[in-house]
Amino acid sequence: MIMQQSSLTKKGGHVGVVSLAPLLANYEIKILPRLSRWLQKSFKFKNITRELQSMPQRLKNFYLDSVLPKLQDQFQYTNLHQVPYVQKIVINRGLGEASQNAKILEASIKEMGIIAGQRGVVTKAKKAIASFKVREEMPVGISVTLRGERMYGFLDRLINLALPRIRDFHGINPESFDGHGNYSLGLEEQLMFPEIDYDSIEKVRGMDISIITSASNDQEGLALLAGLGMPFRNPAVESD
Repeated sequence: MIMQQSSLTKKGGHVGVVSLAPLLANYEIKILPRLSRWLQKSFKFKNITRELQSMPQRLKNFYLDSVLPKLQDQFQYTNLHQVPYVQKIVINRGLGEASQNAKILEASIKEMGIIAGQRGVVTKAKKAIASFKVREEMPVGISVTLRGERMYGFLDRLINLALPRIRDFHGINPESFDGHGNYSLGLEEQLMFPEIDYDSIEKVRGMDISIITSASNDQEGLALLAGLGMPFRNPAVESD
């Protein structure tokens, strides 16, 4: 059940999807009762997009009401402006040779727009690469940059809807930070997002997601994202 897999608890959680002790021992995320009822209803709708877009931006409120004060206490910040927060989320998809097909390119733009809640822009090659038959200014992919309410809405759906739908999911890698508190995640397919109808896709395609934070280091970035509910896998489980 999605509802069970999407819970992240600090004690006795699901195998492989537990918080990182001792750093994350103070964080506990569970799907709210209102969202539980909504999920049970929403998966009965063929067109789920409108329901998703109407979700209240509860993750932003949760950050302000719960995560922010916990981070301030944990890291002993003297100023609220020091507390890390998510600045933006960048979603990228490379299309390779398929980007030269106008129909495929437009279909992928539409699909990314459904997932992100915002129309993406076509990315173009900055320079020619003869070995890959890439010309300068040739379309090579799609990019979407999310900020504000749309960013929180996407992150909420990613955490509570998309990731738990991955088959044999045991959490995401806690070591995929860049040294500056920013996190990168690669997804192999778009079907984990319930907004996407299997019969409507041209081909299974993945995407790369970069979560940019104001954290000054990976420890702060990890605490921030775990506090928001990102299901990092337990390194101890990974090494077994």
